[in-house]
Amino acid sequence: MTPLLRAIVKKGGPFIGLILVIAIFSAPSETRGYFLTYHNFKIILTQSVIVTIGSLGMTLIIVSGAIDLSVGSVVALTGVSSALLLQHGWGAAATTLAAVALGGLIGLVNGTAVAGLRMPSFIITLGMLGIARGTAKWLADNQTVSYDTSPINQWMTTANPSGRALPAGVWVAIVLALATSLFLKKTVFGRHTFALGSNEAAARLCGVPTVRLQIMVFALAGCFFGLSGLFQLSRLRLGDPTVAVGLELDIIAAVIIGGASLSGGAGTVLGSVIGALIMAVLRNGSQQMGWPNYFQEIIIGVVIIAAVFLDRFRRGGKA
Repeated sequence: MTPLLRAIVKKGGPFIGLILVIAIFSAPSETRGYFLTYHNFKIILTQSVIVTIGSLGMTLIIVSGAIDLSVGSVVALTGVSSALLLQHGWGAAATTLAAVALGGLIGLVNGTAVAGLRMPSFIITLGMLGIARGTAKWLADNQTVSYDTSPINQWMTTANPSGRALPAGVWVAIVLALATSLFLKKTVFGRHTFALGSNEAAARLCGVPTVRLQIMVFALAGCFFGLSGLFQLSRLRLGDPTVAVGLELDIIAAVIIGGASLSGGAGTVLGSVIGALIMAVLRNGSQQMGWPNYFQEIIIGVVIIAAVFLDRFRRGGKA
């Protein structure tokens, strides 16, 4: 039974978990009337966009056998930087490119330190967490950054409860998820990324340029994180240097719940997207139940621990 159960958890665990979480919050009579409505699911999908896009980048990093703890700070920095650019009259397209480029640059720095200098990704990105957060506060002068109206403000709106159209951010997340999934499965880069996470030494002996590959993985992931920061800006409609504290934990939990292994070499984009939806449903359902913020944080903490346990269970209890 144990091998069968392990196979079920590995293949269908994320989807089963999503259905279970939805069923739990649909059961109480005080939430059932609104929780299962189309408008609420539109809100859940919108709330999941930031974690979903971040999880795409984190999937690449974790599959390669590394980890990035600087995501929340990068999101805050790109949000503040984008708000300052909008404040100075930049258009939506130019600001988007700048946010993605800034995230990619930070990822490039992380990747170069990790791969080129042979430093642990945990330590490097922990240091970048402080650098990016401090830079965001410095640029914003320790206050929020406001700007005149911009098309970016409409990318995450859920106004008009009777409207059926999904916000642009949801569609962007869907398209990026499909593209990233194909990229990982169908390209040489994707296959090499899995090989790097499975056994770096063996990959190097097989001719995989491991140093360059890991730098590229971090840089590409940074582009996703920068885009997440832009959607965070769209959601808040101002640049806040204190936002997204702990976001990296939600993103890492989503990726691990989705089937990725902290040891590297395993993971799917679909699983990460479902993991992000689970995190969004948990927060949405907790708010509708009227649970205090500290209780929500406890629940998320339990989910993160459960995610690590699932990772161990899927690998058969081996360290």
